[in-house]
Amino acid sequence: MSTLSTLHHDTATLEVAGWMPSGELRGDLEIVLLHEGLGCVAMWKQFPQQLADRIGVRVVAYSRAGYGGSSSVELPRPLDYMQREADEVLPSLLAKLSPRPRVIVGHSDGATIALAYAGSHRDELLAGVVAIAPHVITEDVTIASIERAKYDFLQGDLAQRLARYHGANLSTAFWGWNDVWLDPDFRTFSILDRLDNIDIPLLVIQGTEDNYGSMTQLELIQSRVPSAVIAPIDGANHSPHLSHPNYVMSRLENFFEREICVPSSTSERNEQ
Repeated sequence: MSTLSTLHHDTATLEVAGWMPSGELRGDLEIVLLHEGLGCVAMWKQFPQQLADRIGVRVVAYSRAGYGGSSSVELPRPLDYMQREADEVLPSLLAKLSPRPRVIVGHSDGATIALAYAGSHRDELLAGVVAIAPHVITEDVTIASIERAKYDFLQGDLAQRLARYHGANLSTAFWGWNDVWLDPDFRTFSILDRLDNIDIPLLVIQGTEDNYGSMTQLELIQSRVPSAVIAPIDGANHSPHLSHPNYVMSRLENFFEREICVPSSTSERNEQ
């Protein structure tokens, strides 16, 4: 079961949720979740509790300003909004969490923010990063899908589906994301230079049928971080943690046991 609270950054109030394992606590470690470009705490769905139970550690997630139940923001967002989140907001929030070793697990925009943070900040508590469907450059396939999302928001049911999660932040969440990605100047977006500085355990997960990014993202990351564990998932889409939860959990468990040294629990795995 999750617990809800808030954190503050400057003038913004951010919604935060935490999950504890249903069984034994197997490590004094915290997993911090960073959501996708249209996400929020609630859109992680069952994943945080599943992760807490499978790995046996605490899990925390927050909604960035302009998303979910957090404070709104003024639009337009700057083109470097992900780098700013990594450099200005995330360090402040992490400092307010418990002083435990942590692993950041990010999805899509959240994965990009996690990589940007790991590549530019010396965080002695950061034990590793998991990047699910990250964007390290802008690709044509990404732009095409974001254009389709714009059409679905205006003409289809995307706005209605997102409204359940974002409420009053619906327009801010969507247009703050969509307008940046479709800005011609955003075509040159890249965090490749930051990847060169990542020297902690890194797991990268990407679906082969991801309509928001190609295998080029994995290849670029591995070329800059040779020690990274690369995990393509055949047939998975942009949210493999939701579409292929068993496979993703297996890869995560292996990563935490081998790279982060979280003790395994064979008995619990057999029960699941």
